[in-house]
Amino acid sequence: MKRIAWGITGSGDQIVETYQVMKDIQERTDLEFMVFLSKEGETVMKWYRIWDDIQRDFPNFKTGVGPNSPFIAGPLQVGYYDALIISPATANSVAKIVHGIADTLVTNVVAQTAKGDTPIYILAVDQKRGTVDTYAPSGRKMTLKMREIDVSNSEKLSQMENITLIEKPEDIYKILGVEK
Repeated sequence: MKRIAWGITGSGDQIVETYQVMKDIQERTDLEFMVFLSKEGETVMKWYRIWDDIQRDFPNFKTGVGPNSPFIAGPLQVGYYDALIISPATANSVAKIVHGIADTLVTNVVAQTAKGDTPIYILAVDQKRGTVDTYAPSGRKMTLKMREIDVSNSEKLSQMENITLIEKPEDIYKILGVEK
């Protein structure tokens, strides 16, 4: 059985879509998921009203207390998990990863995992220049303009060793070898 670590940051953009993909994969496979959230990830899950759902659907669930608590980095670094997926990743988390700042649970886990052989897949929400449509928890559509600095950091992230940038939540199916 494959073990997958799924990290969630404080991005509302693509969180609902990511959750739906991960839940579908979890229901249709024997993959074992460990889900962990940054402090801000918890806030966003509550705001989007999927906090109770994710805890019910993914029993191996952890919320960040600090950069190394709960201790997740070690098992990822030594290959206990078959893959690390960060989806979605905020511009803030991406910038920290790109610049080697490991001061949150998610950024520390990425930094330490990158020192081993476990593949890392990150869905950065600010990848393409221009605008993107997203939805507030109320369902209201919002159009956001991507900042050049955020897009530039996503491009730098895609060049880092042992990290693969993914474009959309549906890409996770292919990464994990699961048909849609």
